Amino acid sequence: MKAKSFRFSLPLSSASSFLFATTIGLTVGCGSGGGGSSNPGNPSNASSSVTLMLSSTANDQLSRFDISFASLTLTNQAGKTVTVFSTPQTAEFIHLNGTSEPLLTVSVPQDTYTAATATIGYAQFTCIALDPSTSGLDISTFAYGNTPSNQVTVNLPTPVKIAGTAMGLTLNMQVATSATYGTCIPAPINPYAIDPTFNLTSFDFSSQPANGSNGLAVGLGGLIASVDGGANTFTVTAPDGPKWTVKSNGSTTFQGISGLAALTAGMPVNMDAAVQADGSLLASRIAVSDSDTTNLSIVNGPLINIADSQPTLNAFTRSDQGFLYTPKAGMGGQYFSFGNAVFQTSGALANVQSLPFTASFTAANMVAGQNVSITSHATTFSGGPTYVPSTKVTLVPQTIHGTVTGVATDGSFDTYTVQLAPYDLMPALAVQPGQTTLLTNPATVVVYVDSNTRMHNATALESGSVMRFYGLLFNDHGTLKLDCAQVNDGVTE
Repeated sequence: MKAKSFRFSLPLSSASSFLFATTIGLTVGCGSGGGGSSNPGNPSNASSSVTLMLSSTANDQLSRFDISFASLTLTNQAGKTVTVFSTPQTAEFIHLNGTSEPLLTVSVPQDTYTAATATIGYAQFTCIALDPSTSGLDISTFAYGNTPSNQVTVNLPTPVKIAGTAMGLTLNMQVATSATYGTCIPAPINPYAIDPTFNLTSFDFSSQPANGSNGLAVGLGGLIASVDGGANTFTVTAPDGPKWTVKSNGSTTFQGISGLAALTAGMPVNMDAAVQADGSLLASRIAVSDSDTTNLSIVNGPLINIADSQPTLNAFTRSDQGFLYTPKAGMGGQYFSFGNAVFQTSGALANVQSLPFTASFTAANMVAGQNVSITSHATTFSGGPTYVPSTKVTLVPQTIHGTVTGVATDGSFDTYTVQLAPYDLMPALAVQPGQTTLLTNPATVVVYVDSNTRMHNATALESGSVMRFYGLLFNDHGTLKLDCAQVNDGVTE
């Protein structure tokens, strides 16, 4: 089996950058900003509770993008600055492509703000490809140890008005303009630049559209830190560090467990929730993929290789938590044996049984590019041929990006044939040596849309349009098919 490789290139601004290995555990300085006590736009000195959501807009070129924020400030029309936060915050943005998750809730002086500034410490992005010279898997990470302030941009498409009891802000990374590099395969020098670019917008919790994304967080993952059964609440620690307070009610659906009383500290949960005015989450769905917390470890990310010679898979680590990853093991490919694993499909989409094809995810039909969550109870890392034994392998939703080439219907579903770019993981990795070829055309996905799909696109969904589709990706006898939960506009290829 071809071993993974990590490559690093010379940055365009080498004075502000250093290799990935030295960025782990980097301490970043706090930013500074003025208070709001003398703000001419806010004579009453009133403040609002503001929940900051993170999101991203990306095509499929990158598999991971990590940012360490030192601070975020807002500036009003008079030039007065207000600090939103000045304690280090970390985030991974590719898993938020088209979705969002809360970072923190803070108090912000009421005012109209026309500019924002982010201070960023380390920043790094990762791409995955096959090296044409060796036909081997290549994972390349491009990293800055410190990001120059003149390379960070926060755009406000419209002024941000903070008013009322509670507001929301969404910080959306524009991934395509945040990373510049020549090729994923350095040969041997590949100049690059990291120019983190964000759009900052506001939303009002009291005026959310019925099918909108304001305050909606889907696919949130983490480990339970504590449970308060009397209050019907629990706390969850996310892989990047945020801790969320989660509430349930009579409308909450539980999957993999009987209910709130079955939750215990250390369990991995995947949730859909609505952010409340106080920054807490009201869960509509709470799923537990593996209820055994003994020596539990969990890895989330796309499959990048499935060996044909033995029951072994390689999953790219977009996030990890638990026994083997304390402290974190970092990014890269993680090999797992799956001979005794249970394969299952996330219950995030309720219409899977209504699809006009048999939607299944098994050891026999999984393919590189599918997004999975893998649990293990191993007490140590191990190499081949055993590797780390996986316990549960769960297919979870992902975002794909491509061009619509055909429109049709299939039963109660509208279907869209989508052409993927050559750098997408499905076509790029389907031709790897050492794994069985299962896909007839790995560059094509048939997307299934029904009345439950959230339509967040401004561009018409028609032949020729470039779109992002979020949902569960299945291999149906050699054809990739996606059960779509959400549609978003795409970005330039």
